[in-house]
Amino acid sequence: MSVVPWLALAAGAVLLAVGVRSLAASRGERRYGRLVSIDAGAGVTLRSDRYRLVGRPDALRQRRDGAVVPVELKRGRAPARGAYPSHVAQVGAYCLLVEEAAGRSPPFGVVRYRDREVVVPWDASARTAILELRRRATGPYDGRADPSPAKCGGCVWSPTCDASAAR
Repeated sequence: MSVVPWLALAAGAVLLAVGVRSLAASRGERRYGRLVSIDAGAGVTLRSDRYRLVGRPDALRQRRDGAVVPVELKRGRAPARGAYPSHVAQVGAYCLLVEEAAGRSPPFGVVRYRDREVVVPWDASARTAILELRRRATGPYDGRADPSPAKCGGCVWSPTCDASAAR
């Protein structure tokens, strides 16, 4: 059998893959804006001295109106309803950092799971919730830990945690 048909088939497969990837990228661009940064180990690190926060979103997209939208990529499947609260908080923190860095509030952030995307609104209520979460996280520990062998067993802080169930 000749090598030429196999080479043609391989070239066709590569062109198809490039086309599918390009279509997916253009669909994402239409929905959330032009890709301006992606965290591939050297993405944009956002810092706020005011809020004492630092973060590096997986991607930043700029919409036609100039607003920048943070996108967080997750490997797992999305939960049945919305996004996990910790993921909403993470994207909210990125929205706060984008707001601080760009001088303009993003309209929303995005959590992209393996099977679907969840838009996280960024408004006065979300901003208040993130600032309250930040306030609680930087305050003194109130002892609300609920230690268990399952939770504490793989935790990197277990050796130094005073509430660890491993003790």
